[in-house]
Order: sequence, then structure tokens, then C-alpha cells
Amino acid sequence: MSKPATIAEYHAAQVPQDSATMERLRRLIDAALPDAESKLWHAHPVWFLQGNPIVGYQAGKGGVRLMFWSGQSFATPGLEANGSFKAATRRYADEQAIDEAELGQWLVEARTTQWDYKNIVKRKGRLERLC
Repeated sequence: MSKPATIAEYHAAQVPQDSATMERLRRLIDAALPDAESKLWHAHPVWFLQGNPIVGYQAGKGGVRLMFWSGQSFATPGLEANGSFKAATRRYADEQAIDEAELGQWLVEARTTQWDYKNIVKRKGRLERLC
């Protein structure tokens, strides 16, 4: 089987439970960030604002992992730190686990709280806060 070329193909390649979770996440993210560009990036769905990665998800063992690149700087609780930069994640076992109000708050913060991942290589691994 070839690698998915679109987000829809990525969803279709997953187990039905994860696919349903990702479809719901996609609808909610698209509604909250209508000006964001969405595409497969490093083989997973990711949304960008002005070239900067904001939010994405991937299927994995135990469900779908939602990631916010600047999530460690969010005021709204519920995300777990991930990695050595500012990313934070939340895992969903199924679509019923998604709290739309909580996700909505994170998506608002994703727009207003950003670190500049777009230029991290140029800055030799140093992040700068955008907003």
C-alpha cells in the first residue's frame, strides 16, 4: 500500500475508530482555524498559520494523539508536555472522549500563543515567541 497523499487518505488508512476520531477533530480544527493551511507533514495531518505548525494529530497505539506545537505555553489545562520544546499532547481513545469546549479553548490559544517553529532550523534550535 502506498503512503497517503491527502488527509482524507490518511484517515481512510486507519482503523475505523481512529478514523472517526480524526474526522471529528478535523471538523473542529477547520471550524476554529478557517484560515489555516492543512496538509500531511511528516506523514501526519498538520495545520499551519503563516507557515508555522500549530496543531496536528496522528494515529497510534491506544487511539489518536492530538498535538499543539506551543501547547506547553497554554493556560487551559489538560495537555501533557511532549519533547524538549514547547509541544503538548492529548490522547483520545475514541471520538466520545473529545471535549469540544476544552478543545475549543486550546484552539483559541493555538492562535494567540505561538512559538516560531518555522524558523527553528535557521535559529539553530532556538525558539522565539511569536505571540
